[in-house]
Amino acid sequence: MKRLSHLFAALWLMATPVFAQNSPVVVELFTSQGCSSCPPADELLHALADRDDVIALALHVDYWDYIGWKDEFADPRNADRQRAYATKAGRRSIYTPEMIVNGLTDIVGAKPMEISKAIAVHKEYPATVKVSLERSGDEVQIKAETLRRATGPMLVQLLRYKPNREARITRGENAGRTISYANVTQDWKVLAEWDGRAPLSMSAMAPGKDPIVVLIQAEQMGPILAAAQLK
Repeated sequence: MKRLSHLFAALWLMATPVFAQNSPVVVELFTSQGCSSCPPADELLHALADRDDVIALALHVDYWDYIGWKDEFADPRNADRQRAYATKAGRRSIYTPEMIVNGLTDIVGAKPMEISKAIAVHKEYPATVKVSLERSGDEVQIKAETLRRATGPMLVQLLRYKPNREARITRGENAGRTISYANVTQDWKVLAEWDGRAPLSMSAMAPGKDPIVVLIQAEQMGPILAAAQLK
């Protein structure tokens, strides 16, 4: 019955009306294979990943590894990013599962209705930055411009993700389960700082066939102002 309820919630999330947009809404899920409450959120991320108006990203953290299972997809830098978000919001602790929408809205656990409402709200915000990507061999060409007054220094970030990864978990809180994970992030890096005063035009190496995401985010873990991906 619980699995059916999660499936219904995921279908409801996918059926939510889509509003006009200038940039996809970014949803970051901080999750762990060692977290017993994370699988419903991992399942919902699959539904989000199917939406054209959302860039859904799974950031696996390593701070639950000590309870019996080492998350093979975890990167310590993901926990650092989550801690930076918490510090920005005045929170003293971090947890899983946590979803952060466009760098601003924090949603605890797997709550599809809250997530859908947050996405709808962020889609109604007027766009401040426009970004476009073009692949050329192993390089990605990045162009961006501000659409209104710049809000201060911004970071241009590039990452890649695996659209689907599966793990057979043999120890810890999820022992005995095989779980599918959507859009598992990797190779997250800051490419440049940009003040927005002049249009941005730059290239970055991105070899391989994994999807590419570029985020333009206000410094010091501010809002994500624009995002684009190449699948």
